[in-house]
Amino acid sequence: MAFPQAFLDELIARNPIEDVVGQYVQLKRSGANYFGLCPFHGEKTASFSVAPNKQMYYCFGCHKGGGVINFIMEIESLSYPDAVRFLAQRVNLEVPDDREYESRYREQERLWALCKDAARFFHDQLKSGDGQPARAYLLRRGLDWNTVSRFGIGFAPDGWRSLADAMEQKGYTRAELLAADLAVSKEKNGRTNFYDKFRNRVIFPLIDIRGNVVGFAGRTLDPDGKPKYINSGETLIFQKRKFLYAMNIVKKSKQGRIILCEGPLDVIACHQFGFDCAVASQGTALTEEQVNIISKYVDQVVMTYDSDQAGQNATQRAIDMFTKAGVKVKILRLHDAKDPDEFLHKFGADPFAVLLQGSENQADYRLLSIQGQYNLTVDEQRVEFSHKAAELISTFSNSVEREIYADRAAKAAGISKDAMLLEVGKAYKKRQYREKRQKEKRDLSPAAAIQPKFREIRYDNLRSARAEENVLAQVLVEPAQFDLAPSLTGESFSVPVLGRAYDALRQRHKDGRTVSLAVLEGFTADEMAHLSAVTGKMDRVAGDDAFRDCVSIIQEEHDKKNQSDSETDLLALQSRLKSKKGYGGK
Repeated sequence: MAFPQAFLDELIARNPIEDVVGQYVQLKRSGANYFGLCPFHGEKTASFSVAPNKQMYYCFGCHKGGGVINFIMEIESLSYPDAVRFLAQRVNLEVPDDREYESRYREQERLWALCKDAARFFHDQLKSGDGQPARAYLLRRGLDWNTVSRFGIGFAPDGWRSLADAMEQKGYTRAELLAADLAVSKEKNGRTNFYDKFRNRVIFPLIDIRGNVVGFAGRTLDPDGKPKYINSGETLIFQKRKFLYAMNIVKKSKQGRIILCEGPLDVIACHQFGFDCAVASQGTALTEEQVNIISKYVDQVVMTYDSDQAGQNATQRAIDMFTKAGVKVKILRLHDAKDPDEFLHKFGADPFAVLLQGSENQADYRLLSIQGQYNLTVDEQRVEFSHKAAELISTFSNSVEREIYADRAAKAAGISKDAMLLEVGKAYKKRQYREKRQKEKRDLSPAAAIQPKFREIRYDNLRSARAEENVLAQVLVEPAQFDLAPSLTGESFSVPVLGRAYDALRQRHKDGRTVSLAVLEGFTADEMAHLSAVTGKMDRVAGDDAFRDCVSIIQEEHDKKNQSDSETDLLALQSRLKSKKGYGGK
């Protein structure tokens, strides 16, 4: 988004990165920089750094990085223009007119307003005479009216254009209804059919963490209707991978944990019975973005996925994701009920609280899952189980934990604890050996060591790339060094992202503006993180001679490439001429 550079300079100046980040992360000063626990991934040792002199942040663990705008984009899940607006509001700075930005933001506002009005329409329909079947369904599911109102549950009539007509009367256009995924447009026999997406369904509004209605989930009332649920698709205001149902309520919970459910009715039942910390991913498998959102609020999650094979696979995958994010995982096993909704309405809140208190940790769950795959009355399968259990237990970092679970596995397999500990020890040594070899391989490969952490950024010419990194880092420390290489441009760089950054910074230097990565536009989050890592390697000017040496390397490697390309083109031309009749032919 093309905001005026003078405005961006003022925005960055009024929002020092250490102050903004400090509202989300507890920072401690160490030398010229600040350090704290990364808000984007779980960790116990601070690897998240903030450099006030460069107005940049970088995490040495997850490799996220950038300026203050990038930080707000990442932590608040905002687009670039919305992050700019967020920071401007923070310091009471007026955002200058920008037609493209204003147009996009107005479109978002219209879709938020449309979805809010649609939610009111659906809720009113639930209270009407036509909504009786939906009210009867909700009553059968045990929902009281306070809960229905709290979650804004509604009803989509069976008519083809009930919602569309009502919204058009309010001034919304067909294009807006399509953009919000509330209507469908299809061509048939030369005619355009325009109709509601949600019909004859109980409607669950999807409300984002800031309280905006961004979409809907509809549960069919037709016993033979398929699919049972339909959800809003991706829109300008709704991204499934970043959405958690009821997170707008859960963020205020004081229970210190989150109950992760599979569907909205499980979540609603939990809240109705007093467990106001339940959420669900909506119409998608659990994503890293959803895990990161949860990790910002709690350090413990209780999973209540189904016990079938699909549920077990989803649970195993989620355990790995939460463990990586530093969130402790417990598994809730329900008895005589298929899900929390059924259990709560069948047995009540107290038994559910007891189950929550006694829920298994992820180690118990994984061990029991392996155990369930084998018939432990058969010797061959006891041996296979022992090997599999030992492999799992060897991944536990705590020696006490390994001993406890080795004892449990030994009892299950009907062998001695010492024998199981021996197997665990062997598996643990093998794992350490593999990890050591992999580390040695990485350490002995300088080419691999220098390669960026992001797949879309690759160094094809390592010699030039190293020089380009140094040049970029040096001009950020001392912009006057631009004057030492007046003819150098980003076109000579072998790494496009480094060349683009160099050109942008060079132009700022020419214009007499602050030379900083923090105000650059047009770079992806991964590109900005890589630039942060590159420039973070240098805090002092290396010297004019060192700078000139790097410039010489860049130009030398660029000339080599041009010469090589020219020779390739010449050979290709010769080949084409030879193939023509009468030129060296037979």
